[in-house]
Amino acid sequence: MQASSAPIDGQTQQKAAATRRHPDAPSLYQLFWIFVIASILGYVVEMLFYFVRHGSFESRQGLLYGPFSQIYGLGAAALSAILGRFERCHNLVIFGVSAVFGAVFEFVCSLVQELVFGSVSWDYTGSPLNLGGRTNIKYAIFWGLLGLVFLRAIYPWFCDLIRHIPTRWAVPLTSVVAIFLAVDMVLSAAAVWRSGQRRQGVAPEGGFAVFLDQTYPDDYLKEVYPNMKFI
Repeated sequence: MQASSAPIDGQTQQKAAATRRHPDAPSLYQLFWIFVIASILGYVVEMLFYFVRHGSFESRQGLLYGPFSQIYGLGAAALSAILGRFERCHNLVIFGVSAVFGAVFEFVCSLVQELVFGSVSWDYTGSPLNLGGRTNIKYAIFWGLLGLVFLRAIYPWFCDLIRHIPTRWAVPLTSVVAIFLAVDMVLSAAAVWRSGQRRQGVAPEGGFAVFLDQTYPDDYLKEVYPNMKFI
């Protein structure tokens, strides 16, 4: 009995691992690292794209510290969670779902940024078939192509990369990176929010507001977020 149970246990483990790797069921652990990797890759792509167009580099950071563009991370994590169920569908279906998702995602992100911080980081006003300047047909097509390539090629590569994180390092490394990103996001959001208050002539109240004013003045934020405009 013991000799026959070992192979069964091994097969069970292999099936469980395959299920975890399958696009239908990305784990929270996978989604977190997809967010991190995609945030870094998005930052690199944005920097290179700007360099190709203008011959110089300009900050494309989404956070105050580190090479992160979190909108790419959020988009990749959301695509991973949504597109898995369409894995066996025709490429045109995946393209269409990705295009709709991308347009809605861009619109919602822009709207939330404006409502919360009083600022926008992109404005497509004047472009063909734009929706309130928050998204347009060109970028919907871009999202469609990106989603198709992501599901067919990038997502499996992400999963393979994540699986190569040594087991003994997985928990401590994930914890450290998660804490760092959480602090980074809070500081970044607070700094932008305080910048909007300064523009309205609101004096700092409390030590944290004074810290934000002294550490992240408008000139500094302009270097980090050159495309951000307050409404």
